[in-house]
Amino acid sequence: MKEHTGAGAAQRRARRALRPVANRLWDLTLEGFDGLPESGPAILAPNHVSFLDSAFLMLTLPRNVSFVGKAEYMDSWKTKYIFPAMGMIPIDRAGGERSQAALDTALQVLRRGELFGIFPEGTRSRDGKLHKGRSGAARLAMEVGCPIYPVGISGTVEIQPPDAKLPRLFRPAAIRIGRPVRPERYAGRGEQHLAWRSMIDEVMFEIRELSGQEYVNRYAGEDAAQPVEPSRPGHVSDPVVEPAGIEDRELVAVAS
Repeated sequence: MKEHTGAGAAQRRARRALRPVANRLWDLTLEGFDGLPESGPAILAPNHVSFLDSAFLMLTLPRNVSFVGKAEYMDSWKTKYIFPAMGMIPIDRAGGERSQAALDTALQVLRRGELFGIFPEGTRSRDGKLHKGRSGAARLAMEVGCPIYPVGISGTVEIQPPDAKLPRLFRPAAIRIGRPVRPERYAGRGEQHLAWRSMIDEVMFEIRELSGQEYVNRYAGEDAAQPVEPSRPGHVSDPVVEPAGIEDRELVAVAS
């Protein structure tokens, strides 16, 4: 089986060729990109409302970025070659050992000093709301010692809704990158899984401010009848009750 190592020369070439095309086909507003580091590891954590989210982010960034994506993309001839060439790291969403290879690759990407992108909601939002974040990005950030940059994407769902086969042209979209959330603020303060939860809660609060979405305090796909609480910055002192084994399952935050 081919080893997947993340983004490389193919993504750089695609970005040079396709960025001018994207700028002609859509009205893209970019904010906060000058705050990204020119070198060194960093995690980008966007909201996820459309298939185009990772493509638009990849095309507009000044550096290569690797993303995790569902392993099912490897089953189709239309995506099994092009997506890994563009930097996708396939991950089996069953969790446990099946997901570990992708997570190990993500750590390698960051330790090489590169950018890594992960959707903390774990899947596309079908209701347009921002859902509770899974803590995989925080766990990676603390292990490597790199910042997480919240990203708010808007307009892409109007360009290509979840079930649309082709994008609509000449529509506006915006990508806003926020201030970095740094792991040293949370590392070593209280139990580890509470620190992960508090860090990703802060990330989700920042994403909400950037995207303008309504926040719901439940994971994407969970029963909408569950209680909803407003988003706010997290703190390591906040009590969090998680079911057993949540640390492993929370790592599987992937695009679908």
